Amino acid sequence: MTDSRLPPPGTVVRRTTARVLPVRPDGKVLLLHGWDPLRPNTPYWFTIGGGVEAGETVTQAASRELREEVGILLPAESLGEPVATNTIEFEWGGCQIVQHQTFFAVGVDGVEVSFANQEELELATISDHGWWHSDELEATGQAAHVTIPGLLRQAVSALELRRAS
Repeated sequence: MTDSRLPPPGTVVRRTTARVLPVRPDGKVLLLHGWDPLRPNTPYWFTIGGGVEAGETVTQAASRELREEVGILLPAESLGEPVATNTIEFEWGGCQIVQHQTFFAVGVDGVEVSFANQEELELATISDHGWWHSDELEATGQAAHVTIPGLLRQAVSALELRRAS
């Protein structure tokens, strides 16, 4: 699969992303199931989020990505302070990605997930959503990156601390 929005293979893409970890009261976190367009037979679970666009704050991008990717409407100001940041490197679509990520944790109850606002490339590379405890995800070996189970733990802990204060 090729997409005109993908840079040529071999390109190094440096990007800043905003990512959101919606957490249910039972401590499960919403993740997306998808794959690299060049490796459709190797799916994985990954966090909701995407690139920060020109003129956007990281918080505004997180709110927009949450709406676009899973149909959850939360104003940027309700996301609170980030719970984690990191920089990871990985290959996707034949490109080397260097991605600085800012993570927000949000408590949610009964949300209905919708892929209706996803872009064409997302629709072509995302098949499902699921709610995960960090230990269960870790046991599958299907997290997109080794840091994701720990980020799930951080999100749950951050929300517990917010509720306690």
